[in-house]
Amino acid sequence: MLNKIMLIGNLGRDPELNVTQEGTPVTKFSLAVSRNTKTSTGEREKETEWFNIVAWRQLAEICERYLHKGSKVYIEGRLQTRKYTDRNGVERTSIEVIASDMEMLDSKAASSGSESYSAGSAGDRDPFLPDYPDDIP
Repeated sequence: MLNKIMLIGNLGRDPELNVTQEGTPVTKFSLAVSRNTKTSTGEREKETEWFNIVAWRQLAEICERYLHKGSKVYIEGRLQTRKYTDRNGVERTSIEVIASDMEMLDSKAASSGSESYSAGSAGDRDPFLPDYPDDIP
């Protein structure tokens, strides 16, 4: 089975860093991904999809430190649905992207080579993936 999503877009708001009761950093932000389409009359229009991004541990701290509203980034991760009850007692479903990799694509990063960060680079391995030795190509 595979659950993987890759997005390139711009942050809709500054990342918000919080810490869980266990002391684990988590950062959330929204990402706007746009594409150009043509209407039935041939006119060009822009469609924008919004994604809720969640980053954990060191990747969360990096996102909070270096990203800001408007930043252009590449995000790779997996989709996760979460059910919750809102203030009015209505059950809702939220779809989030749990980020595993982030690459800054702003012109500053592009001029010096883009910066890429991975959740796995910090030694925070996904507990659901096998623990392969580092010397496997």
